[in-house]
Order: sequence, then structure tokens, then C-alpha cells
Amino acid sequence: MTLTSEQKQLMKDDICVELAGYLMDDYHCSREEAIDMLYTSDTFERLQDDATGLYYQSPGYVYSFLENELKKATVA
Repeated sequence: MTLTSEQKQLMKDDICVELAGYLMDDYHCSREEAIDMLYTSDTFERLQDDATGLYYQSPGYVYSFLENELKKATVA
């Protein structure tokens, strides 16, 4: 079964909601700050790229990439 672009976008949106929630919990930030952190990340770009298939993965799995990215950014 092939997903439509609308179905893929819904999956991506659902993951983004979860990711923003994780960021708010882990970084004690506002919703706006969490969304900004997410939308400016490389992880978000990869999630939006259908070729990566990240939208098929669990939010926790995708969050592990985002966490690593954010940790590297604070070290640099």
C-alpha cells in the first residue's frame, strides 16, 4: 500500500507534535521555543524528506536524532 502525500504529511505532523512535547519536557521551554528548536533543526529537514522514511519511525526514535543534534550544537 502506498501512502498519499496527505497521509505522509499527517504522519509527519503527528511526530512533530510529539517532538515538541518532548522538547518542552526535557528542556523546560515554552511551546514556541520548542517549535523553533524543532523547525530550525536538521532533524526536521530529514523528517520532511520522504526519501529518509523517518515519518515511518516512532517519535522516540526520531527524537533521539534531534537530541543528539541539539547536544552537538551546545558543545560546538
